[in-house]
Amino acid sequence: MSWILLACAGVLEIAFAFGMKWSAGFSRLWPSLFAVLTGLSSIMLLTLSLRALPVGTAYAVWTGIGAAGTAVLGMALLGEPASPARIGCVALILCGVIGLKLASAGVS
Repeated sequence: MSWILLACAGVLEIAFAFGMKWSAGFSRLWPSLFAVLTGLSSIMLLTLSLRALPVGTAYAVWTGIGAAGTAVLGMALLGEPASPARIGCVALILCGVIGLKLASAGVS
């Protein structure tokens, strides 16, 4: 259950990043509220997952999901550069996240 909470926290972290982009420096009301709500929700779910997961593993997975997901969606939806180097680096982040999950297999 903790891994599911952590995965949801990572997805909300991606939504938070896009909310910040859309808020234009928190100058637009609804995107700003979206950013605040998704950011707080992400942190809340991360905190709940920390009841059972090691902090170093959980935080690394949370930031990895957020960073890789935001980069991929930025390339797919916002026309950000999708160079082989960027794609390779995202793949390395994902390998690290998967590796941390596998290394923590005994942790609920």
